[in-house]
Amino acid sequence: MSKVTEVVEELAVPICQELDLELIEIEYVKEGKSWFLRVYIDKENGVDIEDCGLVSERLSEKLDDVDPIPHNYFLEVSSPGAERPLKKQKDFERAIGKNIFIKTYEPIDGEKSFEGTLLEFDGQFVKIEIKIKTRKKAIEIPYEKVANARLAVTFS
Repeated sequence: MSKVTEVVEELAVPICQELDLELIEIEYVKEGKSWFLRVYIDKENGVDIEDCGLVSERLSEKLDDVDPIPHNYFLEVSSPGAERPLKKQKDFERAIGKNIFIKTYEPIDGEKSFEGTLLEFDGQFVKIEIKIKTRKKAIEIPYEKVANARLAVTFS
């Protein structure tokens, strides 16, 4: 994590807690000639434009005081979206019963990408049910081998 994202996290967490929101992720990236500071927030039934506006306003004031970024940048506060990343163990626990997509650092049963229903998560293993043609198969993926994971939208 970069120094900027660490400072922003320290500023954003208390703001989010005060508003009963969860800080999901912070990105600090250069796109073209512009820098973007993106803050993703969420809550139980999803966030709305007012939630994003409040966090943006309060965080902007704190950033002006602390001034961790020496150049111009755009602050964007938004929802992580329908395919929100699963970063922390509690994200996996909340996603039980939902469709997820996982990429692993190394192959498991010859594959590195899996999509299916998250059946269980015990902190050590992610158990996911995948479909192979017409049959279903449960796969256990060691948590430490998960490179990235996110909720996966399905269209039925």
